[in-house]
Amino acid sequence: MAEQDRGQQRWPDGGSGRALSRAWTAPVRAVSRMLNSADPPPAPQPAPEPPRSGIVDCALYIEGIRQPGSWQHPEALATARRERNAFVWLGLHEPSLAEMAGIADTYGLHELAVEDAVKAEQRPKLEQFGEVNFLVLRTARYVDHEKLTGDSEVVETGQVMLFIGHAFVISVRHGDACRLSPVRADLERNRDLMVQGPWAVAYAVTDRVVDLYLEVTDRVEADLDTVEADVFSPEANDKVHEIYQLKRELVEFKRTVAPLQRPMMTLTAEINEDVPVEIRRYFRDVQDHLSRVVEQINGYDDLLNSILQARLAQVTVAQNNDMRKIAAWAGIAAVWTALAGIYGMNFEFMPETDWTFGYPIVLALMLGISLVLYRSFRRNGWL
Repeated sequence: MAEQDRGQQRWPDGGSGRALSRAWTAPVRAVSRMLNSADPPPAPQPAPEPPRSGIVDCALYIEGIRQPGSWQHPEALATARRERNAFVWLGLHEPSLAEMAGIADTYGLHELAVEDAVKAEQRPKLEQFGEVNFLVLRTARYVDHEKLTGDSEVVETGQVMLFIGHAFVISVRHGDACRLSPVRADLERNRDLMVQGPWAVAYAVTDRVVDLYLEVTDRVEADLDTVEADVFSPEANDKVHEIYQLKRELVEFKRTVAPLQRPMMTLTAEINEDVPVEIRRYFRDVQDHLSRVVEQINGYDDLLNSILQARLAQVTVAQNNDMRKIAAWAGIAAVWTALAGIYGMNFEFMPETDWTFGYPIVLALMLGISLVLYRSFRRNGWL
């Protein structure tokens, strides 16, 4: 009985401590439930956004005519392979690697070309993977600016890749330097050209890219004229930064244009049986325009080098003029320094130290010699 009393201590009211604890905790739990029920419900989490699709347009063309309706690219390709003189044009804008991999499985694209199309860091080139030709173009667009400064962007670049197969053409665009929707619209109005198939699309895209090159060269020429006029004007300030910035932009433009000459030679070669004969004639016209652009860029580069050298020569001449002026004024000041130094040595036996007019005579001598030197320097163009 004593052990039971020790195990369960009695309180003054005769109850046990456990019963009293339950009596106190029950109201606390009730209040906690009331407070928790008063809390606002958690805000709903926003639904995750669906992944962005890189497909801009997918169209099926039969006999040069776009077929109505909205097409999924696997269905469009299957239909094009069943029909005669039909092909699919699938337009992509900065697709992801996963999306591009799915398209590659459907169209049978090589993994190396797919990787290049996603990274968009390639030089212009033309490669062949089995029956699929892979054409890489670099695009360029002139950036408008009120005034050329040391950090102005003059040329914006991007890339367009083309997968050209038997019954399809896939265009992959990176950047906004060259939009392809106007090219598609123009081609759809030209059925005679569209009948030529996927290579007609390749020609139209290449022609649009090179036309933008021509536009850039014309606009850059205006900037060159402005820089040249500013450098050789009498009020010319420091224009070295502007000249160097324009030269950097021109070098970037040259990297975009010049490597395209080799792919164009391959596309226009007679031994290239992949390109239809009629389309080859169109590519030759594009090649002529490209050669004109390359010649203009080389000329602009030489002109910019001449302008930069002329500006540096102007700076050197201005510095020489400043040094001559400094040297002339230093020679004039040396007369005053020499005479003042001699008569400031405080020797006891010095000529003319006892003259009453010795001080004004020495000042007049200093001033006279200075005037003679000043006129001599002015006559020689030093001052």
